[in-house]
Amino acid sequence: QVSLIESGGGLVQAGGSLRLSCTVAGGYFNDYAMAWFRQAPGKERKFVASISWHGAMQYYADAFEGRFTISRDKPTVSTSLQLNSLKTEDTAVYYCADGNTIYPDDVGYGMTSWGKGTLVTVSA
Repeated sequence: QVSLIESGGGLVQAGGSLRLSCTVAGGYFNDYAMAWFRQAPGKERKFVASISWHGAMQYYADAFEGRFTISRDKPTVSTSLQLNSLKTEDTAVYYCADGNTIYPDDVGYGMTSWGKGTLVTVSA
């Protein structure tokens, strides 16, 4: 069974950057897209960005385009999310998912597997 493993979270000051990674392990990756979501404390999960298997197509939620960049590393069957100009409101658990669409909604429509998340904490 495919499992997704996120890494790269941590504590960073506002204005700083982090790079999150997600690796697929334990099986054959046969879905079309990978995506990142986040869930802030006390709030619902939100879609952040997605990318197609071949990496040619990326899609961002409006709130994150320009500050966050998603990429693929096909040799290692993984995806990364570069977080720049971080704000305190970016504090959240960031989740990696894979599925059959690069246009998921906040609920995660079309996503079939999820990681356990990595915590990003942005201090003032």
